[in-house]
Amino acid sequence: MDRPVRVFGVPMDLGADRRGVDMGPSAIRYGGLADAVEGLELDCEDGGNVDVPEPERTDPDAGRPAEGRAKYLAATEGVCRDLADDVARAVSDGYLPLVLGGDHSIAIGTVGGVARHRDLGVVWFDAHGDFNTPTTTPSGNVHGMALAAILGRGTFADREWADAGVDPENVAIVGVRDLDDEERVAVRESDVTVFTMTDVDERGLPAVTRDAVEVATDGTEGLHVSLDLDFLDPSEAPGVGTPVRGGVSYREGHTAMEIVSRQAGDALASVELVEVNPILDEHNRTAELAVELAASTLGKRIL
Repeated sequence: MDRPVRVFGVPMDLGADRRGVDMGPSAIRYGGLADAVEGLELDCEDGGNVDVPEPERTDPDAGRPAEGRAKYLAATEGVCRDLADDVARAVSDGYLPLVLGGDHSIAIGTVGGVARHRDLGVVWFDAHGDFNTPTTTPSGNVHGMALAAILGRGTFADREWADAGVDPENVAIVGVRDLDDEERVAVRESDVTVFTMTDVDERGLPAVTRDAVEVATDGTEGLHVSLDLDFLDPSEAPGVGTPVRGGVSYREGHTAMEIVSRQAGDALASVELVEVNPILDEHNRTAELAVELAASTLGKRIL
């Protein structure tokens, strides 16, 4: 990967239940992101933060769909539209967008922006499926609907700001281990490829990651990598809003990102790191891990 990198922060917590994830971009930057990227001999430009309204001054019911519920949907739409514009401009300028969250709802904007220029596949590293819709969600939190929104499922089919036109056959979820009941049915019935932690245990993460990248790049023009830090076990990444035991180890996380980098090559179109919550972290461990994993994704090797 030899393109310059443009970093965007999205201090977004409207899509989640727990406060603090809005400080994720600052924590990741403080963890040495720019130095890590420049250490790979890549130019790193910081595009600043996307403006996010404060929850206390925002109506959570604005934009609520006719059926079901999705808290802060109108505000989320505004943020994702702005982010998509920034990301699309970065791609047009020849940069690889590296987006820092913030909760996972920001992926709607990242993918939407890149998809204006390239036919995308997606590898979604996450403990969760993020495959709920407003009619299946038990919480109403949009960060649990992000992938469904990108694929235009349910209510999101009529919302051009969300539906990125990504083919579900070019989407792979890796590391999932926590699904809601209706979400589980939806994932099973979709054309998305899912590698659960059981698959990882049985086959090993390297084989699973190679298959996931192959799914995402089959007939597409680019690969988007969406890395939720709860993909890793909470013992490795304690500073996340929705930790789930049984995730991958430190070295497995790096191995997966190194495989993505080697296998995707120039097809790597965009990367995002989400759900870092410094309030729940220990001495910024999770943010610093996010920096390390970003470097591996962009080409850093042991030797």
